[in-house]
Amino acid sequence: MKQPIFRGAATAIITPMNQNAVDYEAFARLIDWQIAEGISAIVVAGTTGESSTLTDEEHREVISFAVKKVAGRVPVIAGTGSNDTEYAKELSVFACEAGADALLMVTPYYNKATQNGLIASFTAVADVVNRPIILYNVPSRTGCNLQPKTCRALSEHPNIAAIKEASGDIAQIAETAHLCGDNLTIYSGNDDQVVPLLALGGQGVISVLSNVLPAKTEAICRKFFEGDVQGSAKLQLELLPLIHALFSEVNPIPVKSAMAHMGYAENRLRLPLTPMEKEHEQALLREMRAQGIRV
Repeated sequence: MKQPIFRGAATAIITPMNQNAVDYEAFARLIDWQIAEGISAIVVAGTTGESSTLTDEEHREVISFAVKKVAGRVPVIAGTGSNDTEYAKELSVFACEAGADALLMVTPYYNKATQNGLIASFTAVADVVNRPIILYNVPSRTGCNLQPKTCRALSEHPNIAAIKEASGDIAQIAETAHLCGDNLTIYSGNDDQVVPLLALGGQGVISVLSNVLPAKTEAICRKFFEGDVQGSAKLQLELLPLIHALFSEVNPIPVKSAMAHMGYAENRLRLPLTPMEKEHEQALLREMRAQGIRV
């Protein structure tokens, strides 16, 4: 049986930027606030952290900075996936040496590997690291679906410990849970499906929503674990309008806007991402105010 890397809500944290550089002062303040709000882990340099447009140097600096700033208060999970397996290996080894507690590895995008190719690629990385790996299945963005039987094969590797499931396919996730059991921890990758995945034995969520509402996102999980399933579901449903607003445009466009309005970062994104359309932004602000967020 493999132990969960964390239990609760982990924030897939934004990477604050000013002009064309990472704003480390804002990043430090954001990390401290997240931990003070009770979040269970921090995920850096993932999709929400705009890893695809960070330079190699920035990617490494963001990981190192987060590890030093968190200073062991919660686990730090570093996004190190790539469609180039050799680069993923190099970055993953670096993250381990920098002190990351775990690695988040997305399925290779654009290449659209076969299931055998996915097994070979993830195994190649797992063989060279000394930290647990969280597989990341998000076929809507990668064009590649990590199937349950593939998860079962990968879960046999001692360094492959978990999966962030953002396929949205509950039946598929249930099959993965059935096949892998305690050998693969399941985390929701969709904020609107946290409770269903917890009901299937999931141990938490890697969340975009928690950038904005860390305490309430954590509470969805905590209530469920404490046996208050009805309270957990009630909170999940209350937050649905805000969750939908945070995904009214491709992530992380809306959450970057939200965090700017909250004063935690400038509303800066790197092309090809552009600032949120005004109509969507106004709807997002309405939902934020409805949750008591000052904007």
